[in-house]
Amino acid sequence: MTTVLLTGASGYIGKHCVLQLLNQGYEVRATVRSLQKSTEVIEAVRPHLIDAKNLESRLTFVELDLEKDDGWFEALQGVDVLMHTASPFPLASPKDENDLIRPAVEGTLRALRAAKEAEVKRVILTSSNAAIYGCELPVGKTEYDETVWTDVTHPIGKIAYTKSKTLAERAAWEFVQENGGISLTTINPVLVLGAPLDKNFASSVSVIERILSGKDPMLPGLSFGIVDVRDVALMHVAAITNDHTIGERFLAVASTWSFVEIAKYLKSLYPKSKVKTALAPNALVRFLALFDSEIRGILPMLGKPAVFSGAKAHRVLGINFIPVEVSVRESAEYLIENGFSKA
Repeated sequence: MTTVLLTGASGYIGKHCVLQLLNQGYEVRATVRSLQKSTEVIEAVRPHLIDAKNLESRLTFVELDLEKDDGWFEALQGVDVLMHTASPFPLASPKDENDLIRPAVEGTLRALRAAKEAEVKRVILTSSNAAIYGCELPVGKTEYDETVWTDVTHPIGKIAYTKSKTLAERAAWEFVQENGGISLTTINPVLVLGAPLDKNFASSVSVIERILSGKDPMLPGLSFGIVDVRDVALMHVAAITNDHTIGERFLAVASTWSFVEIAKYLKSLYPKSKVKTALAPNALVRFLALFDSEIRGILPMLGKPAVFSGAKAHRVLGINFIPVEVSVRESAEYLIENGFSKA
């Protein structure tokens, strides 16, 4: 049986990857920063398993820290595949960009060095559309695709999160090229939505929570690609056995929606909710950003097209992406049913 070491197993995407790996017959060695998180992961995935028998032998845990070398080599002993999903994803930029960049880059390289030493030859890395979108569209292109790389000197590319994901993915490809022996695939999701497996939801789902709360009287002129968390996990798992994915990047994206489109859809589902659907003038958004760090973080994207192509994932991995309507609706249902938002 193939054994996968999955980092970031207690995360939003990580839990869905655990579930799909188990349901597809893999053994999972899950890394968590504290073994106390193991119960959380087990309780999240167990209700959704096709077969929960022998779970304690099929899903095991190891305590690892992205910023420490201790235990990495030992954790990778007997492992066939490293699936590295662990990385921070804040809504607001930190005061010091290195608080994001250092763990992202060093954590990725730490995992790859240990994989190389342990002779693990297959690595699936979670990157981001942030490593693609932080630049102007090349001449002749109408959509961002896997051939495009973020420019870390660009206004969007300089944002701490965008820069951290770009530098981490660049470091991974450079490591593999310089050292050999590892077959690498990267998965580059856009904004990930869809119901979490437990009550510990991700920063990305907080976008829906914010709209449902009606916190903002008007919404910024911002659009972004959206993908369902189940499709992201499916792409990670499907890449393991698909040799056509080796040495390749894959955007995970169903479609592009604007804030206003999301809000109007939610308002149609919940007409009595506090959801606001008016479009804010860009000048007003810039003024509000003086008082709200979350708004400040999106200023470089105002009015910038964010059309991404999921054609490669469909062609190579056979992914038929879940419609955005489903992901938005199920995210909202989750938030309301669990008491995080009101309809």
